[in-house]
Amino acid sequence: MVDTDRIVGAAKEVGGKVQGAVGDLAGSNRASVEGRYREAEGRAQDIYGQAKDTLRDVADNVSDYAGDAYDRGGHYLRDGSRAVGTRVEENPFIALVIAGAVGYGLALLLHSRR
Repeated sequence: MVDTDRIVGAAKEVGGKVQGAVGDLAGSNRASVEGRYREAEGRAQDIYGQAKDTLRDVADNVSDYAGDAYDRGGHYLRDGSRAVGTRVEENPFIALVIAGAVGYGLALLLHSRR
């Protein structure tokens, strides 16, 4: 999507070039200077529009990347949950010992803070 500032800026820039060239041909210093000013003003507005377009594109890409990361995170969580469930079913005693050790470690951490 092209920003309107780019279109208006390009039109001002072309108009300024024409006015400056006509001023040069006619020997009118004022018309020449005004044309150069319009040309610079149009160029600045065009650059501003380009910057807005670039930021809009970056924001769209960031949104897409965040959505993809969210989707992948859900897949990893489900896959990890299945893997842990399978290991617990295969070795319930080891899973119980690990859970007990983690619980004991958390209790020590909480007790030491008081």
